[in-house]
Amino acid sequence: MFSQFALHERLLKAVAELKFVEPTPVQVAALPLALQGRDLRVTAQTGSGKTAAFVLPILNRLIGPAKVRVTIRALILLPTRELAQQTLKEVERFSQFTFIKSGLITGGEDFKVQAAMLRKVPDILIGTPGRLLEHLNAGTLDLNEVEVLVLDEADRMLDMGFAEDVQRLCDESKNRQQTLLFSATTGGAGLREMIGKVLNNPEHLLINSVSQLNEGTRQQIITADHNVHKEQILNWLLANETYQKAIVFTNTRAMADRLYGRLVAQEYKAFVLHGDKDQKDRKLAIDRLKQGGVKILVATDVAARGLDVDGLDLVINFEMPRSGDEYVHRIGRTGRAGNEGLAISLITHGDWNLMSSIERYLKQRFERRVIKEVKGTYSGPKKVKASGKAVGVKKKKTDKKTDKKAAAKTPTKRKSANRPKSDAPALVSQDGMAPLKRRKPTAPAAE
Repeated sequence: MFSQFALHERLLKAVAELKFVEPTPVQVAALPLALQGRDLRVTAQTGSGKTAAFVLPILNRLIGPAKVRVTIRALILLPTRELAQQTLKEVERFSQFTFIKSGLITGGEDFKVQAAMLRKVPDILIGTPGRLLEHLNAGTLDLNEVEVLVLDEADRMLDMGFAEDVQRLCDESKNRQQTLLFSATTGGAGLREMIGKVLNNPEHLLINSVSQLNEGTRQQIITADHNVHKEQILNWLLANETYQKAIVFTNTRAMADRLYGRLVAQEYKAFVLHGDKDQKDRKLAIDRLKQGGVKILVATDVAARGLDVDGLDLVINFEMPRSGDEYVHRIGRTGRAGNEGLAISLITHGDWNLMSSIERYLKQRFERRVIKEVKGTYSGPKKVKASGKAVGVKKKKTDKKTDKKAAAKTPTKRKSANRPKSDAPALVSQDGMAPLKRRKPTAPAAE
């Protein structure tokens, strides 16, 4: 029960109103320490309830009587607009019985409208790094008095190239008293470096090891001969699998557009989401998916980050992600909050080694699946190493000394006097004496 935590009665009332009964493992581990004011570094899968694990302690710190706001007291950084919008909704739901106000700053929205909102000075500011920096540079944002800083999905922010932006925002919030950093994966050297710079004697909470992530999601691979064969498998899966909503991941915008066009031509209720889409299109896609007007979403990683859609129970990796962390984020779209999900990856010869690397990273072996109706000829490499990767064809080693001797013995070709004549007539000079040399054709000049 949430009553076990030292939360203000107004927050407990909101929790009860929202029918939150049993706290999740990440909430049980993080809430007591966060309420004490400790810096935290938390690794927990998406959909595990970690938003409440940092929102409730922030609200508990800021709660009090209504008064004129003069400073932003808490800053929550997130990698995408969609995730920021979802977090704002959570903050508003938990703070419904308090006087705490929150604001949202993301790209794709009117800058002047955002500046007007900042002049009202919200208690909690939620935003993405890029647009927050624009306001900072324009002088419309002051972070000097921020008390609590939250970096949510920190690993993803680094993957998206926000390392310098995040560090700048952390530096601007130099008077903060608490920093909370959450990520779905343990990350790499970049994340460790950031932890060393922004956290003060943090408590490390590993709620889920990588191998435990998304235990409610079945993970399968289906081998394919080529991309056209992948499309045939995709069509079969979408026509025959049982699912409420599905998301198909690609690595490029071009492939996302191609698959979307194919699905629409086959009269599927589908939408496409990638970096070329503006905020209006992105919002429309997500709203339609949530409301059920669209059943299938084709998306790239950047666009689909932070999606939290009820009933999203099928993920298909049309193209294998480029890293284990990215794979974890993709399949984290399904099997959320204890629900079951299915993640299927389509694997050609060129995808095999990447897939086996991700298996090693997760310390899991994906279920191999064959669909008789669309079975191809490729079923995996004939030989694999202990690592699971395909055994490559070894090139024959040649002895350089032997090659040199052989080359020395090989007689050089001499111009033969009896070389056959060309069928083309010889070019003769105007005086009729010496034949002219035939010029090599030149490439036409570029227009």
